[in-house]
Amino acid sequence: MPQARVTTSDFDYALPNDRIAQHPAPSRDHARLLTLDRATGATAHHTFHELPSLLTPGDLLVANDTRVLPARLFASAGGREVEVLLLRREPSAAEEQIWSALARPARALKPGLALSFPDPAYRGEVLGWGARGVRHVSFRAGAPGAPPFDAWLARVGHVPLPPYIDRPDEPSDRERYQTIFARDPGSVAAPTAALHFTDATLQALRTRGVEIAFLTLHVGPGTFRPVPGEHPEEHALDPEPYRVPDETVAALRRARERGGRVIAVGTTSVRALESWARDGEPAGGAWRDTTLFVLPPYEFKVVRGMVTNFHLPRTSLLMLVSALAGRERVLRAYECAVAAGYRFYSYGDAMLVL
Repeated sequence: MPQARVTTSDFDYALPNDRIAQHPAPSRDHARLLTLDRATGATAHHTFHELPSLLTPGDLLVANDTRVLPARLFASAGGREVEVLLLRREPSAAEEQIWSALARPARALKPGLALSFPDPAYRGEVLGWGARGVRHVSFRAGAPGAPPFDAWLARVGHVPLPPYIDRPDEPSDRERYQTIFARDPGSVAAPTAALHFTDATLQALRTRGVEIAFLTLHVGPGTFRPVPGEHPEEHALDPEPYRVPDETVAALRRARERGGRVIAVGTTSVRALESWARDGEPAGGAWRDTTLFVLPPYEFKVVRGMVTNFHLPRTSLLMLVSALAGRERVLRAYECAVAAGYRFYSYGDAMLVL
């Protein structure tokens, strides 16, 4: 009998507003950790620093080493204040930077409009409009001797906290909204499951005999976007660039040979690994774009478990976790987490699915 098609409403759940974490836990690895057994649906309560004891020697953890850009800028445009969220650098000549961006209010950024910033070392101009409200913005040095664009952006840009964190960014967010793995700048949102790792946790994992490898997927703003309509299979995700380096491919091969499980740290790592497998396992760490939407039912080619945070209702992220562990089991685990006082979303607690 064919399986009934899921609807977006199948991935809805109730969450009190006071369960949405507005700040991270005082210590990264002292966040709570809910374990979920894929086979039985059984759950148990732990603290994240216990993760090494919950894994098996020979397992392979794969984490995303993307770095979050200080991508939120505040500018003056046409006599009004606007907020610009940089998304992705586009090909351009050496003397300018062209970025795709979102703006608020979006209608304020019309082609030809000049943007001025509190630090005048760079000035901007809106070049045109793209799909889904994207604007293309050019940045040029405002005077001779301007610093490199990346240095200027680090100085004037703000941490792009997700919209459900209802406060301005703070100096501490520059460190806490980055993972300890963060190396390759390009994301406008953190791979939040990895925010819980510390150097001590990594050392304990290696002592346990768990191998750790890395890939890169630069996270776009679509990660927070609810799936519109009731037919999620009709929804398209925005393209996101990813790469799986050769050393990680070698680690995947070793895990397969020894019978170890591949456990992805976060939905971004899941999507990168499964995209890599479906794209013909591109070699040499080649960059590709992925629009992979993991929707139940789904046959995983690489991933056997994952570390993840708790996700928004009706989103592709919750659908991905449900594809791995079963929708009813995941939603029951969420109910358990709500009842037990877990903190949700980017700065919240974590779940381990095995």
